[in-house]
Amino acid sequence: MSEDTQASETQATENQAAPQDQPRINRVDPEFFSSINEYLELAHKQVARHGPKRVSLAALYGAARFNALVYLDAANGEAASQRAGFLDYMTDLYRRVLNEHLDSLGAEHGIDVGESELAEEYKANGYVPGKGFVGAAEA
Repeated sequence: MSEDTQASETQATENQAAPQDQPRINRVDPEFFSSINEYLELAHKQVARHGPKRVSLAALYGAARFNALVYLDAANGEAASQRAGFLDYMTDLYRRVLNEHLDSLGAEHGIDVGESELAEEYKANGYVPGKGFVGAAEA
């Protein structure tokens, strides 16, 4: 990937943290975004050697494996009875964050990514992909 794309992805993750003057209840620890950026940097390095599709698949497979291990560790002997709920939760979460990234990266790069599944939620919260939280006049 190009340096512009890397910088844009880094900026996109940083933009998702609420500005200090924005009254948000759930602020995200900046270290969370540092961790994301470390994974992205590694992925970008691997792209040069393996190509974007292989690295994308490796990242997805690795995330699934890691999340399965975390789930099994936390399930306290209830893995079987909680499996369907865990799968639903993780599938919904992945779909949501994928929507968020398509929306923000599409906006930043001027690419029409189609109607977001989160459009109503964005509107209700005053969020504009690629711009962040804005006043009613800007939305």
